[in-house]
Amino acid sequence: MSTPSNTGSRPHPVPPMPGQHLSKPGREGEMALAPQYLAPDYQGSGKLAGMAAIVTGGDSGIGRAVSVLFAREGADIAIIYLNEHDDARETRRAVEAEGRRCLLIAGDVRESAFCNQAVAQAAQAFGRLDVLVNNAAFQDHDDGLEAISDEKWDKTLRTNIHGYFYMARAALPHLRAGASIINTGSVTGLRGSAGLLDYSASKGAIHAFTRSLAANLADKAIRVNAVAPGPVWTPLNPADRDAEQIKSFGKDTDLGRPAQPEEISPAYVFLAAPCCASYITGIVLPITGSAGD
Repeated sequence: MSTPSNTGSRPHPVPPMPGQHLSKPGREGEMALAPQYLAPDYQGSGKLAGMAAIVTGGDSGIGRAVSVLFAREGADIAIIYLNEHDDARETRRAVEAEGRRCLLIAGDVRESAFCNQAVAQAAQAFGRLDVLVNNAAFQDHDDGLEAISDEKWDKTLRTNIHGYFYMARAALPHLRAGASIINTGSVTGLRGSAGLLDYSASKGAIHAFTRSLAANLADKAIRVNAVAPGPVWTPLNPADRDAEQIKSFGKDTDLGRPAQPEEISPAYVFLAAPCCASYITGIVLPITGSAGD
């Protein structure tokens, strides 16, 4: 597409994006162009009133945007994040500005013991648990199969799929009929990606895990779905690509630009809210800015 499309209620940035590289894991507060996450035209209507949610990777990017909209819809939020404390505090500020409580829990979802402890802490703080959003991710481009070390393969899979499994298993005893789990997949799990072999494999596994867990938990009336975004302007990407490469980020979509987090987060509200999605389970919802995904 020759001309990037602004399809939202306010203008969204189009390529060239700022040529900036961030040190991993990437901090939103250091981005030259701040992601748009507040969705100022989104009006809450109590779709999640009285609920409590856990969002992993909620300190920034999609996780921050989801946390804000969940709060706007009436939910209290527990943010689980690795070590990006400044970003996490900013997310808490945004959630509390919506009038809801926000609990910050720092730790590594690759460790099952931490996941157990984090879920227990959130459930105790809020007295309930209604929604789990598995969103934490590790991504690192590579130069082919031979370049992927055992350590990198293990880190990607342990973060992106082991962590989802650990969190779901820990949350299950606290989830009641009508609760839901939402996993963040990826367009790479649908199409594959030559430069992201391990990441794509992990996202494909998330999609299969989502469908299988949905069938497994159907008799408990717990819904399980996934969102599969395309390119989204978050710290994950400038932390993974060099400054020159990131300038063209998202330009190959049909809409000619990357999504902003606020363009992805309403899908999580839809899937979490019983009033919207009570008959939806086991789907992988592509939000890619392109047709045919």
